[in-house]
Amino acid sequence: MNKTFTKLCVLVAGLVVLNAGYAQLSITGQAGGLKFLGDVGQKNNSNFFSDMRLGYNLGLEYRIGKVLGIGIDGMYGHLAGTDNDKSSHLNFQSQVMGGGLNVYAFFDKIGSKEKAVSPYIHAGFGYLMFDPYGDLRDKSGTRYNYWSDGSIRNLPESTQNEPLSMIIKRDYNYETQLKDSTANYSRNTFYVPLGIGAKFNMGFRASLRIGVVYNLCLSDYIDNYKKGGNDSWASANVALNFNFAKKPKDGFSNVNFKDIDNSDLDGDGVKDLDDRCQGTPKGVKVDGKGCPDDSDNDGVFDYMDKEPNSKKGAKVDAMGVTIDEELMARRQMEWDSLSSERSEGFNAAPSVTYLETVESKSKEVKAKTGSVSKIPAELLPADINKDGYISAKEITQTIDAFFEGDNSFNVERLNRLIDYFFEQ
Repeated sequence: MNKTFTKLCVLVAGLVVLNAGYAQLSITGQAGGLKFLGDVGQKNNSNFFSDMRLGYNLGLEYRIGKVLGIGIDGMYGHLAGTDNDKSSHLNFQSQVMGGGLNVYAFFDKIGSKEKAVSPYIHAGFGYLMFDPYGDLRDKSGTRYNYWSDGSIRNLPESTQNEPLSMIIKRDYNYETQLKDSTANYSRNTFYVPLGIGAKFNMGFRASLRIGVVYNLCLSDYIDNYKKGGNDSWASANVALNFNFAKKPKDGFSNVNFKDIDNSDLDGDGVKDLDDRCQGTPKGVKVDGKGCPDDSDNDGVFDYMDKEPNSKKGAKVDAMGVTIDEELMARRQMEWDSLSSERSEGFNAAPSVTYLETVESKSKEVKAKTGSVSKIPAELLPADINKDGYISAKEITQTIDAFFEGDNSFNVERLNRLIDYFFEQ
């Protein structure tokens, strides 16, 4: 026995070491009803719950894996049974105390996310002390005599005693220690609990559990009556579990929010949180909102405005230079005049749909070959989303911006951009 116990302790210690990353200590308080399932209480007991008694458990658990856990617990309560058959009026109630070791299997952490509601099972081995008492006499000490008419009287049943007897009632005070007349049995035993339940996660540290447990005793004397197999009992319980695990990091523990609040990436003297024009070149004078001067209010800052005195309301290009319908028409003519230099397929069907079809085929080829082309520096502004690939949508956006004067592309660069699109 001692060798087996030592081996079990070594095994448990090894599991703890191997699963230290999941280790979690918790305490569980439990209350529930105990229903005796032995010899006494089986005859003509119309109400299954009439002999149910309260029981309490207090235990410690140690979670040593995603699924596995071990626990020790102590229990206290009462077991009781009463026969209501004409042939038997046995009754008993026993105070029970004990405790043991349980191995748990939890299923709350199976998968990528901890489940709010999950099942669990457990089995174990425990030690139980019991001491059955019977309710054999009333409060005045008169022994109960059960008569065939269903009454309880102060005298044994007989024709002579019928006019002399008095009807009495059970007081359900279990005053007499029960003993076997032929055997001096041990009033302690081992038992095996087998349980199943549901765990309800109530937050970081607490969980609610609802379960049922079947407990098989290794003795048939819990009720002081030996007949057939060993006694057992079942329990339905509600438990509250509180764990002592460290609070998980939220992912921002190493972030210095004070530095972020005071950061000024472009070094213009205005904090990023207040800077409406981030990315201002070094040395450019800015206002209190972090924006450079725009003297002619054309939307182009003075430091990059090639026409600093544009007329009020004039439409300008990306460099601040005034553009008009004549300039836009001239750009269209330049575009059309160089159409022969573009892709033959694009000339035949100059549509976004055609470009998207080419893009789809291009991506399929790249996925198979793993090839990656580098965008020429002069065409980088067309990579609007900065993903290293010129898409059909970015082509059309760049062309539209060209006609609106919102970028620095010219016709030659646009042609090179389209050629590159078909080559990439």
